[in-house]
Amino acid sequence: MEQCVKVIFSVLLILSSFRAVSQTPEDTTKKEQKTIYLFSGIGADSSIFMNLQLPGYHKVYINWIPAIPNESLTQYAGRVKSQITVENPYIIGLSFGGIMAVEVSKLIPVKKMVLISSVRTKSELNRKQFFFMKIGLYRIIPGSLIKRTNFLTYRYFGAKSPADKKALTKLLQDTDVTFFRWALRGIAYWNNKETPERTIQIHGTADRVITTRRVHPDYRIKGGGHLMILDKADTISNIITNYFRD
Repeated sequence: MEQCVKVIFSVLLILSSFRAVSQTPEDTTKKEQKTIYLFSGIGADSSIFMNLQLPGYHKVYINWIPAIPNESLTQYAGRVKSQITVENPYIIGLSFGGIMAVEVSKLIPVKKMVLISSVRTKSELNRKQFFFMKIGLYRIIPGSLIKRTNFLTYRYFGAKSPADKKALTKLLQDTDVTFFRWALRGIAYWNNKETPERTIQIHGTADRVITTRRVHPDYRIKGGGHLMILDKADTISNIITNYFRD
């Protein structure tokens, strides 16, 4: 049971991005600004990107729509891509949002894409995660446990500061359990073997959710955990800005 719970938490932020509402922050929206679409993770709204600084870009946060039972990630991507209205967009995907961004990039031309604390292909995910998800053990984990935080979850997700712990607590409490279970099943049957083009991958060396053992990122952030988008945002912002610069 302990191993099962560990796996569930390990995929929670892979799946980390659900309640984000399609919205535009109070950035200026001048016509000359390039548009970036951001996919967060299950349980996380757009505030997960609050420390990311991308001046000169118009940011649009993808709204996670309810999933249809037994719908694949590819089918879901076919519906959610309708929110992208700019041609050849820039895309940022965090954790589970990165997986969905990969699927969307198969359906529309993408200028450039950044995956943060995420994966390009199925082979980068832990095989034990697929095993526990495919046999459906996540169905017996109570929703109350999925939403709970303690010192183990703080350590596992790399939440060290009071602010990061508060963000993780809110993330888990706000998680939609039905969507969470659907996403677990979707990842279990995700079979992407194609590395997306024009894409860079940023990963933390201390990520326990998606370990660096199977991931070969373009940029390794020393000491970065799965929530490094919060406490390593300056470094990540610089990498993205330089990459998006034509």
